[in-house]
Amino acid sequence: VQLQASGGGLVQPGGSLVLSCAASGFTVGQHSIAWVRQAPGREREGVSCISGLDDTTYYADSVKGRFTISRDNTKNTIYLQMIGVKPEDTAVYYCATDRGKTCSYGDSAWPNFDFWGQGTQVTVSS
Repeated sequence: VQLQASGGGLVQPGGSLVLSCAASGFTVGQHSIAWVRQAPGREREGVSCISGLDDTTYYADSVKGRFTISRDNTKNTIYLQMIGVKPEDTAVYYCATDRGKTCSYGDSAWPNFDFWGQGTQVTVSS
């Protein structure tokens, strides 16, 4: 199982960014995949999750209405579209999956998923 996040960078407040998570060794359409972020000095925070059973999506309150998670099964890739970004969105973003836990466990569970990829840095600053 491998996950590789990409697409991070420097973006101005109010701007947009799209993160990608390329998976290998398993099929994203059959597993819950979460985006989790970690800012310096802070604990990991669940951001969003997409169910492997259907297309149900979940969002932390802090990003609801601004971020959109999606999946492309043909590319075995998960995306996180970020719009209206804020300085507090600055963090390293990771994608993660689990053998048993699903998105429905809630955003507090996503940071405890089993498998993680390398993260991608997102910096929101003017």
